[in-house]
Amino acid sequence: MYKRSDYMKDLYLMRHGETLFNIRRKIQGWCDSPLTENGINQALMAKQKIKGISFDHYYSSTAERSCDTLELVAGDVNYKRLKGLKERNFGTFEGESEDLNPVWGNPDFTYDDLFPHYGGELRADVSRRMKKTLTDIMNKDDHHCVLAVSHAGACAAFYSTVADYTTFRKEYGRLMNCDILHFQFENDTFTFVELLRI
Repeated sequence: MYKRSDYMKDLYLMRHGETLFNIRRKIQGWCDSPLTENGINQALMAKQKIKGISFDHYYSSTAERSCDTLELVAGDVNYKRLKGLKERNFGTFEGESEDLNPVWGNPDFTYDDLFPHYGGELRADVSRRMKKTLTDIMNKDDHHCVLAVSHAGACAAFYSTVADYTTFRKEYGRLMNCDILHFQFENDTFTFVELLRI
């Protein structure tokens, strides 16, 4: 269990539920696909997982899959959609088979060796975008406990600004649908606390 100071804030960063493109193994990025029945059930399980947490603000990527997940998890609440929470842009590879993805952890051929040459984003750009967006959110005076729904790649890119994502992968494996990353925030600094997994 973690210890929270009076000045500490809490960010819960969640990946959306399973989508049609997830089960069809399609690269999503900035394009979109709807939640599956399983994705809806995942979101409802996540709702139960965090039902005891008192959130004061809610945010989502502008993607439908994220908004739908947040609405299932949080119910009828006011939330803000932010482009800064969007998934990585994969350029002309969006909607194509995941078989075109580089193998994760291969030091000789990475996402940055492929997608940015076809209109996609660099990982560093996604990391900066996510870090700025989430820092701006958590620096708001009345934001003490925030739930934000985003995407696997974007969440991983943000995590890499806080701690070593390779170590995370060794301990937890891939970031699964509706996984929730809990961070503490104080003095412009995020600290990873725990992974909440349905």
